[in-house]
Amino acid sequence: MENFAAVEKALRTAAPHELVDIVTAALADHYGARRTQLRLADYAMRSLQAVEPAPLVTEPVPVNGSPQGRAFGAQEPVVTQDPDHGAVEVHLPVTVRGGRMGVLSVTLPENAYTAAVLPEMQHICEVLGHEILVAERDTDLYDLARRAARLTLAAEMQWQLLPGRSCSRPEFSLGAHLEPAYAIFGDNYDWSASAEHLTLTVTNGMGEGIEAALLTNLAVNALRNARRAGLDLQGQAMLADQAVHAQYHGRAHVAVLLLRFDIATGEVEAIDAGSPRLWRLRDGTVDPIPFEQQLPLGMFEDTVFTPQRFTVRPGDRLLIGSDGVYDAASPSGARYGERALARSLTGTRLLPPTQVPGAVLHELAGHHGEVPLEDDALVVCLDWHGRPDGEHRD
Repeated sequence: MENFAAVEKALRTAAPHELVDIVTAALADHYGARRTQLRLADYAMRSLQAVEPAPLVTEPVPVNGSPQGRAFGAQEPVVTQDPDHGAVEVHLPVTVRGGRMGVLSVTLPENAYTAAVLPEMQHICEVLGHEILVAERDTDLYDLARRAARLTLAAEMQWQLLPGRSCSRPEFSLGAHLEPAYAIFGDNYDWSASAEHLTLTVTNGMGEGIEAALLTNLAVNALRNARRAGLDLQGQAMLADQAVHAQYHGRAHVAVLLLRFDIATGEVEAIDAGSPRLWRLRDGTVDPIPFEQQLPLGMFEDTVFTPQRFTVRPGDRLLIGSDGVYDAASPSGARYGERALARSLTGTRLLPPTQVPGAVLHELAGHHGEVPLEDDALVVCLDWHGRPDGEHRD
């Protein structure tokens, strides 16, 4: 652990843009590493991009079909042998509180590698991940590395608004993804967890491009402002409704699904104010969870929203899809939400929730055919584990 402590100290005191150089030098000094490379997942979650100063020269590696991708997907170290060079390459996931960021690849001499170094190196990756999150306030280096293509301005605004792409606690695990990753405009999701509650919202601002992104930014920040002021779910919806109406006077609106989970009991408050929809996988069966639909945010002044309730059990999987998912049509005209979505949710039941959104959106692309999607497509997947001492009711 002395080696780990030394590397941790070096990372804690490094300049934001020097984290890769510092971890490379520290791993060489304390573990004999010949080479170290950090790769971060791109916005589309299809490739792992090397972190290096511009202009980028290192080719990305695919998430599917590479040792780095296996470590990223499984969230476990992957060790490969290179006997021709007397080396061992260790690929370690870089993850912070369930948020998957990328992979650190470390090349060691064969005589310097033992399985005993893996736990220490994994701890180093956790520290590195935390330091990257802090460093991103002060440098664009890591954000630039994630870009396999240029973002539209609307997409730039939306990605900056998102809380992350995954989150994990003992009581729940969730993952989310958006397509087209480099050109999204109106769809968004947000979450916040406290000791007692998980609040999860999925929003869809009407329109396209910058107009949709601006509208969604207003709604999401209004919801956050209300939540952080201590308002209940009804109050959050009403404040955001008033903010959107005050700005647009009914000319634009935001569809939103608001969910507030009681972590101890699994009881859920829900407000369905628009198009995002919810499905539940329980005991191998997929069912839509219907709500009384209420008006989207901003349509009329002083709209009153009424929460509805349901309960989740340990082992339940919830999937939320935007209208760009369930309304997407096949070449024959069949809507994805009619049957294909349930098949996809059942077919991905063994995947962790971090991988389900990407898998569902991949299936959606196949369902839709060669023609590009006409709308944003958003999927959020939540696995509910619950607390051992919680009381769960149907």
